[in-house]
Amino acid sequence: MPMTDVLLVDDEPLLLESLEIILTVNGIRVTGTAHDGAEALSILEHEQCGIALVDLNMKGMGGIELIRQMKKLYPDIKILVLTTFYDDFNITDAIAGGADGYLLKGSGKDAILGAIERIMGGQSVIDPKVMQRMAILMQGRREASAASTELLSDMTEREKEICTLLSKGFSNRQIADELYISEGTVKNYISSIYDKTGIHDRSKLIVAMKE
Repeated sequence: MPMTDVLLVDDEPLLLESLEIILTVNGIRVTGTAHDGAEALSILEHEQCGIALVDLNMKGMGGIELIRQMKKLYPDIKILVLTTFYDDFNITDAIAGGADGYLLKGSGKDAILGAIERIMGGQSVIDPKVMQRMAILMQGRREASAASTELLSDMTEREKEICTLLSKGFSNRQIADELYISEGTVKNYISSIYDKTGIHDRSKLIVAMKE
């Protein structure tokens, strides 16, 4: 593997020490170690690196915010998330923020070294467990979108307009003013929408429309 400069960011001292030893033995130069996002950004003010290995759950500035800041300030730096967390929130926020890879800490030495090499070569790397979670998440979003589409399928154009305004938090009076109809007419439309969707609660209807 060609010489690669790495920044390590994790609030576990023993893990930082272990990673530094593993990387150094394998010809990878560790340019710095940081215990949170703020310390990592401070290091980057005077040290360069090709890739940062970033934990997500840290005291102070966490990994999600660090990823956003690094991609804004240093867009050429690659970022490999190395964490124990792979819930929907962390996965989507890390990848949306610009992470180039996402590995779990239990992946092992060879997986980490391989991920660094592939990411520096222009590829993205996703842990198999994370990939499974992403597939479930995407399936859930497709199903929610299909359900929302099905709710609207039997509605008139006016009812769809009212649903859109409801999802934006408009009151009956605001809907009436927006569509130039009476508030009583709005109430009649909403009653019809309730009957067609089988949802007889305004809050639950709004949630369904947003999904």
